[in-house]
Amino acid sequence: MMSQTEQFVKPAVLITGGAVRLGRAIALDLAQQGFDIALHYNSSETAAAETAELIRSYQVQCELFQHNLAHVEGLEMLVQNVKRKFPHLGVLINSASSYKQTSILETSPEIFDTQMATNLRAPFFLTQAFAKVCQTGNIINIIDNKIGFNQYHYSAYLLAKKSLAEFTKMASLELAPHIRVNGISPGVVLPAESRSPEYLAWRVQAIPLKKQGSPSHITQTIFYILENSFVTGQIFTIDGGESIATVGLNTGNFPAGNPNKE
Repeated sequence: MMSQTEQFVKPAVLITGGAVRLGRAIALDLAQQGFDIALHYNSSETAAAETAELIRSYQVQCELFQHNLAHVEGLEMLVQNVKRKFPHLGVLINSASSYKQTSILETSPEIFDTQMATNLRAPFFLTQAFAKVCQTGNIINIIDNKIGFNQYHYSAYLLAKKSLAEFTKMASLELAPHIRVNGISPGVVLPAESRSPEYLAWRVQAIPLKKQGSPSHITQTIFYILENSFVTGQIFTIDGGESIATVGLNTGNFPAGNPNKE
């Protein structure tokens, strides 16, 4: 998958939320390509151990690091601990996410704080810690293609992710030239297990490429970012065109016979 592997020195990668779902898929793909993995988890201890065992089967190193990302005061120590285990730490992937579907009117202060804590505050302070401890490398924030919409149905979650996209650009300026910061906004790639086939078919209807994505589409983008040293401050939307399929209402089909029609 990596065309210039021989010329590319692989750093160790810290992946938050790496025990399950997209974080796990990213960790496994990176391990298969020879990256050592620092696997962060919070409560998914059993899943983390299973993922780590599979990672090690690819003949790379993997260590587990437990931390509740809501406790920002311990994030610099987390990165320091990873750096001690992996002196060649050079990549941070902020993949951990908290997802809650609530409209503005339905959002409690507790829901709001939880969404902000995991989806914005933790990546902010992990970025700060990584910059202080490592001083060089790559940071990749996993965002969401929903940032291209104003879906108030996901108000606190989406506000946090929109802010994370803006933070990605801001951090890329402050941390250049030694640290590159980019973001990836996945579309329908790894939906929750509770989603029915009917739901997925309904979602695919809105995707111009008329298909669901896969985690490999995300890791392909990660490899591109890591290999291309002239890329920073970018948000890569990987969603089959879903987020640009916004024609808008009341555009071209004005009622026939209306004198204002052009």
